[in-house]
Amino acid sequence: MTKIPKWFQSLFMMNVGHTYSNMSRLFLRLFTGLMFLQLGVRQMMLLKESAFTSMGISETAMVTIVVIEIVCSVFIILGLFTRFALLPSIGVMIYAETIMPSATSVAGADQQMFFFEPGYPIMFLGIFVYMLLAGPGKISLDYLVAIHTISEKDDEESEVLEKA
Repeated sequence: MTKIPKWFQSLFMMNVGHTYSNMSRLFLRLFTGLMFLQLGVRQMMLLKESAFTSMGISETAMVTIVVIEIVCSVFIILGLFTRFALLPSIGVMIYAETIMPSATSVAGADQQMFFFEPGYPIMFLGIFVYMLLAGPGKISLDYLVAIHTISEKDDEESEVLEKA
């Protein structure tokens, strides 16, 4: 039987799932949020063109999608109301995946609706569902709000107990 070196055990085996879980959630939130923000900004630049109406998407729907992408990505990056921000983002990605095949067949080679290849909405969707289930982690504004709320609740409960 092969003996595993101690440095390898301490680095990879002993703290599996504990040491870097909050850092990995932060990285995933920042990376995905920035990618989603970049997507929204690129689409905002394209809103002036009439490419979307030729694809069967109303301008109101595109403005709504762009606003959702920009606002929700900022909330995801900050880790503020993360789970609430993920719900419209998931909806946008489902819409993007359902509309993508018809939009790319109608659009020309120079017009791209969502600026990524088919299949990317599924990738975003998977990441968003993971973040919805796992939560934002301890390195987020959600965590600070939760700690503040819990500490206020404990103060109120202790005041009630003192009066009784």
